[in-house]
Amino acid sequence: MSESTATIRTRKFLTNRLLNRKQMVVDVLHPGRATVPKSEIREKLSKMYKTTADVVFCFGFRTAFGGGKTTGFALVYDTLDYAKKIEPKYRLARHGLIEIKKTARKQMKERKNRMKKARGTAKAKLAAAKKKVNGDIVLVDIMKTSQDSWRILGINNKFYLFVILNDLWKGAG
Repeated sequence: MSESTATIRTRKFLTNRLLNRKQMVVDVLHPGRATVPKSEIREKLSKMYKTTADVVFCFGFRTAFGGGKTTGFALVYDTLDYAKKIEPKYRLARHGLIEIKKTARKQMKERKNRMKKARGTAKAKLAAAKKKVNGDIVLVDIMKTSQDSWRILGINNKFYLFVILNDLWKGAG
């Protein structure tokens, strides 16, 4: 073997018909070479199983002490649709199939503290609505507390707490 080659062998092969995929343990032999990139492993596995590289997901690779051999796990899906449906979001993001939106730390904390104020099924009823006020997007969370009162929790991310009677809300008063 020359230094540029890597041999890929699969073992513990299983066809998982419920998840529409083939799953296997992958052994990569790469003597005299650093760890083989997952992209290269994906390409070689896609050629072995006569499919495209976008439906091959490799993960969990560990190099043996002393180098030369790396072992990991691979999943080869029947179609890209099944892969998008079954694979975890972080693995899809690694492949560039989806983009995970980062939520600001402050927004996560504010949401957590808003959820603390509600109890039980009321947490599920907290609904976020966006309104435009003077060209600015204002976040308003409205929660019905009882038949005759409403709470508005959060305007412009400053927590003002208003209790408005139902008839005032409708514009009767």
